[in-house]
Amino acid sequence: MLCRLENNLPESDKRKATMTRPNQDVILTCAVTGAGDTTGKNPHVPFTPAQIAASCVGAARAGAAVVHVHVRDPVTGKAGRDLDCYREVVERVRDSGTDVILNLTCGMGGELHLDPDDPSKLLEQTDLVCAYERMRHVEELRPEICTIDCGSMNFGNHLVVNRNSDLERMASYAGSWGVKPELEVFDMGQTGLALRLVQKGLVPGDPLFQFCLGIPGGAPATAQSILALKAMLPDNAIWAAFGIGQLEMPMVAQALLLGGNIRVGLEDNLYLEKGVLATNESLVEKARRIVEDLGSRLLTPRQARQKLKLQ
Repeated sequence: MLCRLENNLPESDKRKATMTRPNQDVILTCAVTGAGDTTGKNPHVPFTPAQIAASCVGAARAGAAVVHVHVRDPVTGKAGRDLDCYREVVERVRDSGTDVILNLTCGMGGELHLDPDDPSKLLEQTDLVCAYERMRHVEELRPEICTIDCGSMNFGNHLVVNRNSDLERMASYAGSWGVKPELEVFDMGQTGLALRLVQKGLVPGDPLFQFCLGIPGGAPATAQSILALKAMLPDNAIWAAFGIGQLEMPMVAQALLLGGNIRVGLEDNLYLEKGVLATNESLVEKARRIVEDLGSRLLTPRQARQKLKLQ
C-alpha cells in the first residue's frame, strides 16, 4: 500500500517520504592512512608512497569504490604534502589495473601550533600555506574528487585553520580543474559554511558532503548528529558519515540506515575489534558484511561514478 501511495506523490514529496530509509546502493570510501601520529601504533598503517598505493589497491579489491589519500614522509612516517609523493601514489594506483576513484585530501597546510605558555609564538610544527599551495597536487594530478575541510577548529593540541576566503578559493580551484569537491564537515557550523559555497555557485552539480563524527571539538558520533547535519542539506546533496575509533562500525550501520554512504579506514580507526589490529582491507571487508547483512550492496567504482555524476 505504501508503495502505491508513493507512486501518486510528486517527486519532491516522494523524496521526503523516503528520506530516512536505508541506502540500498552504498558508496564505501576507505581513508587509508590520514595524517595522525599512528604509524607507531599499528604496523599496517602505510606511509611510503608504495605502501599507500598498495593499500589503496587492496581496499579497492575488498570493495571500496573510493580511496581517500594523504601522503606521509616516507622516512619518518609523519604527515606530509610532498607533490612527488602524491604523484607516485596516484601513478601506482592508476597503473595497477583497478578503476578505484581517487580522492586526494587538501587538508594539509592549515595547521597552527602555538606555544602553550605564549600563544603569540608559533611552534615549528606549524604548517600554514595559501589555498593554491594546498591544492597544487590536485591541479597536476587531477583526481576525480578532492576533500576540502570546511571550517577551523581545535584538533588535538593544535588548531586547523580554514578561513572562508580559503574555502572559496579552494572550491573555485577544484571547479576550474574539473575535480569534484568532497565537503568535509565536523559540526553544524561547518555545514553552514559548506552550504555557503554551494549557494555561491562554487560547487557545481550535486554537492558531496562527508560528516566527520566523534573528533574532539566536533559533533559526536551519534544518530542525532547525522540527522541534524542531514536536515541542513539541499535535496540534491549526496552524503556520507563516519565515526572514529570504536565507533567506526556503529556509524557504518547508522549512516546506511539513515540513507547515507560510508567510510572506514586506518585514518579513522586502528582496530578490527578489541585487541586486534586492523588493515584497510579487513576494515573494508567488515563494513561490507554489515552493509550486506542489512540488505544493501556496495557500489563498484563504475556505479559510484554514475551516482556521483563524475566527469
